[in-house]
Amino acid sequence: MTSMSRARVARRIAAGAAYGGGGIGVAGAAAVGLLLAEVRLARRQVSNGGTAPHVPQAEGRYGHAYTVPDEPPLRLVMLGDSTAAGQGVHRAGQTPGALLASGLAAVAERPVELRNVALTGATSDDLDRQVALTLSDPARVPDICVIMIGANDVTHRMPATRSVRHLSTAVRRLRTAGAEVVVGTCPDLGTIEPVQQPLRWLARRASRQLAAAQTIGAVEQGGRTVSLGDLLGPEFEANPRELFGPDHYHPSAEGYATAAMAVLPTVCAALGLWPAEEDRPDASRREGFLPVARAAAEAASEAGTEVAAAMPSGPKGPWALLKRRRRRRVAVAEPAPAPVTPSP
Repeated sequence: MTSMSRARVARRIAAGAAYGGGGIGVAGAAAVGLLLAEVRLARRQVSNGGTAPHVPQAEGRYGHAYTVPDEPPLRLVMLGDSTAAGQGVHRAGQTPGALLASGLAAVAERPVELRNVALTGATSDDLDRQVALTLSDPARVPDICVIMIGANDVTHRMPATRSVRHLSTAVRRLRTAGAEVVVGTCPDLGTIEPVQQPLRWLARRASRQLAAAQTIGAVEQGGRTVSLGDLLGPEFEANPRELFGPDHYHPSAEGYATAAMAVLPTVCAALGLWPAEEDRPDASRREGFLPVARAAAEAASEAGTEVAAAMPSGPKGPWALLKRRRRRRVAVAEPAPAPVTPSP
């Protein structure tokens, strides 16, 4: 599917989400039925993969060395599914939340308080509950929220319009409360080892269509997005033993570090912590202002690409800034965080 075709599909999905249309799934019913059968096989293999049944507990305060009296830490909340929770690794410091918290602390030179409300197996309709937990204390609204969601929406055959509607609502609620929001869009499911061709192609197409539609929905509500194709994408397909965890479904520690490196620059930029010159589009890196649907389609095709709102209107509707930010290495190992001390 071409970028322009994907842009048109993504715009239709996003419009259906905004105006309450039921829409259709991201692939035909027969194709999705076949894909579902393959994913069920994958899940059986995953369940026998020997991974720990519990996700490491990574909540706490990171960057204690940057503590300044009377200066509160930055608050980071992770929302989404097992990818946001960090399933597939054994140590807390290897989860994406811990990696982002420690990286953000180093860039901001401030401690970061990490909270994780993500749920393994969650689809986008669980975001309502997760956002309610995130905003349960008005005195402790997060500075930044990172949402990673979408893979289970594809495998559970959730209509894309419904998926995007839930995500858009979550982004709007968090932004209205005062939090910055970064969405890691649906990863590429076409590289899960137990899924074979031609269903890998169908899975990839479905994933990219949803990722593009998620981008439109999130950006139009004031969030930023980062394509997570690398999370289960070509790089992982080439090195499955290195970049996938023991279950061949969830990322390994190195895989989560790769994802965190892609998301961290956007998290920092959302908080005004990235160098100002980095926010200007660089034509040599194919960055620039585009209609949001076209930017979303291009981002879905290239992992690590950021899309952020630019102009509320243009010749073809809202416009967005497409960026390919330079990644910074994030340490995989991180000492267990100290218990969180509530702010007064």
